[in-house]
Amino acid sequence: MTAEVRVRHTPIPGLLSVDLPVHADARGWFKENWQRAKMTAAGLPDFGPVQQSAAHNGRAGVTRGIHAEPWDKLVSVVAGKVFGAWVDLREGPTFGTVHTQELDEHVAVFVPRGVGNSYQTLVQDTVYSYLVNEHWSPDSAYTMLNLADGTAAIPWPIPLEQAQVSDKDKNHPTLADVTPVPPPRTLVLGAGGQLGRALVDALPGAEALDRDGLDLADPAAVAGFDFTGVGTVVNAAAYTAVDAAETPEGRRAAWAANATGAAALARAAVKHRFTLVHYSSDYVFDGTQEVYGEDDPIAPLSVYGASKAAGDLAVSVVPRHYLVRTSWVVGKGKNFVTTMAGLADRGVSPSVVADQVGRLTFTDDLARATVHLLTTGAPYGTYNVTSTGNASSWADIARQVYEARDADPALITETITAEYLADQDGPIARRPARSVLRLGKIEAAGHEVVDQRNALTKYLEGLEPFGW
Repeated sequence: MTAEVRVRHTPIPGLLSVDLPVHADARGWFKENWQRAKMTAAGLPDFGPVQQSAAHNGRAGVTRGIHAEPWDKLVSVVAGKVFGAWVDLREGPTFGTVHTQELDEHVAVFVPRGVGNSYQTLVQDTVYSYLVNEHWSPDSAYTMLNLADGTAAIPWPIPLEQAQVSDKDKNHPTLADVTPVPPPRTLVLGAGGQLGRALVDALPGAEALDRDGLDLADPAAVAGFDFTGVGTVVNAAAYTAVDAAETPEGRRAAWAANATGAAALARAAVKHRFTLVHYSSDYVFDGTQEVYGEDDPIAPLSVYGASKAAGDLAVSVVPRHYLVRTSWVVGKGKNFVTTMAGLADRGVSPSVVADQVGRLTFTDDLARATVHLLTTGAPYGTYNVTSTGNASSWADIARQVYEARDADPALITETITAEYLADQDGPIARRPARSVLRLGKIEAAGHEVVDQRNALTKYLEGLEPFGW
């Protein structure tokens, strides 16, 4: 008997053996077959079961499987004992890997989608139970493997010729003839933007969708999209014209993409049970604090900030979500850094705002942090991701750019936001004065954040001289 839930890894990635506490007395025993808080804290995925089924087996030697079903499941024994066998039937380097172990009331096994599951009863009147996160249907398509496959070579305790096996299970294909189960699809929305392009590069095999592929501002398009087989949606689509959002037309566009669209995507994530990665902004804060953590209250100053905050709230209710909050994003294409580099190469003396303070975030690093969250099983929730190092003003960054381009940083003159924007045409959005985000949570998750100065130097090294 174990005193607490304990999760053990197996040779098959994602196949987890779970030790379960069993409380026994003269009357019998009791166990918690699924206890979300305890089991997820111990390292079991929060897989969201929606159906429980049980199979009674009258005699020893009943042998079932090997079936790789299109859902995740947690299998356990209510009464009796079984010899469990699992074969990885997923596409990839571990295809064909086998794991076996005995199960009684003290042990459960989490079986991820695409791993073939089977068992053989070792005593009579065994009751085998399983929780699944999709509703069973007779039309569901399984990938199946022959119980007697010589390559898998499962050491059945009771020889199959003496076991009770259904005719159907006797006739499944051998491993050599099995079509591997493809991995769940990953979609990158907003793939044509600076962040979207970095994400596509960092997520090989992901499907890249621009606005023509899925218009996030159209809830009907999101609701009608075919999410079959999708395991992860990474949403880099957003309306980011901060000042234009202050106009009536811009306000509608910002709320359609950033709030209504995010809510539609959140509904789809709940319905289709995929992981949703969504990007937030420092603009959800009012900039009055020295530094902002993930749980600090939001208080946006602008339409853009309010639309992003509303989207954040919608995404936060998705069971499997990573809300990645960032600031001052720099990627491939036109941005503040490339503009300053061009001015430095020309010897121009610009006036740059000195009363907005924050940290840059480079799209390659943001994409790398996203991959880390998705591949390490980090707890779902909100994570701040920016560069680390001393907070800087835009004027500070401009001087760093000038130094890196061998231009005189003294050419930079400082101004304040109000003066800089005074001569701008049209509505102007209010900006947070401080956009410094606390990074302890993403670091605790094992991700190494990059130093801003080093990252800026590396970014500038990749820019060709501007030919004015």
